[in-house]
Amino acid sequence: MQILNIAAYKFVALDKLPELKAAVREALAARAIKGTVLLAEEGINLFLAAESSAIHDFLAWLRTDSRFADLQAKESRSAAQPFRKLLVKVKPEIIRMNHPAIQPSAGRAPAVDAATLKRWLDSGHDDAGQPVVTLDTRNVFEVEMGTFNNAIDWRIAKFTEFPQAMQANLDALAGKTVVSFCTGGIRCEKAAIYLREAGLPNVYQLDGGILKYFEECGQAHFDGKCFVFDDRRAVDADLQPHVNVGASSDSQPAPGVGSLASPS
Repeated sequence: MQILNIAAYKFVALDKLPELKAAVREALAARAIKGTVLLAEEGINLFLAAESSAIHDFLAWLRTDSRFADLQAKESRSAAQPFRKLLVKVKPEIIRMNHPAIQPSAGRAPAVDAATLKRWLDSGHDDAGQPVVTLDTRNVFEVEMGTFNNAIDWRIAKFTEFPQAMQANLDALAGKTVVSFCTGGIRCEKAAIYLREAGLPNVYQLDGGILKYFEECGQAHFDGKCFVFDDRRAVDADLQPHVNVGASSDSQPAPGVGSLASPS
């Protein structure tokens, strides 16, 4: 398992995006790293793969920028390179929701770590005794690969449908502690803010998403695999590839752009 795969994002105010794009692309190309990096005024989102030394060297370089000093990456390994090219793009959003008023860089929604969520799911309620539900903010094809047991799923085809789906189902969440989740944390972070602004007081995001949960808690309360946005197509609770590299289509999907065939 020679290839280190990382997924990371951070909501942080960015400027001079063309210059940042050029610097990031140069740093990645110099280290023979493949994958996708999305940059927007609201932050950075990346899925990358290469030998461990190259990835760690790039992260050390990136973190010399104070805006990314605390960037945390979820890691997994594969026997072969799951990306076919390097893409660095500037986008209006690093995860498209079409609600510019939602600005996670101005303040995150409260988060629960994997161990806390597992403990709540073990008991069926949070520390205050309120019933807990998990809300899958991913696209329907990702949900069908695997999700938490009894998770709420609004059958959305792309993330831009989430606000409308929420408005249609808001009453069903009343009186519950809601934990939103997604692959790596980026969609559920925006979703949690949106739910709180809609008037739900007890909403949390799963810190690090499913990938971090697998890393810390394994398969507990989760049925199936986690869809990922590269040629592996999915990873199991041990973060091992579910499908052989090279089995997918010729095009490389972009994380956060549409959800890995793409989170949109």
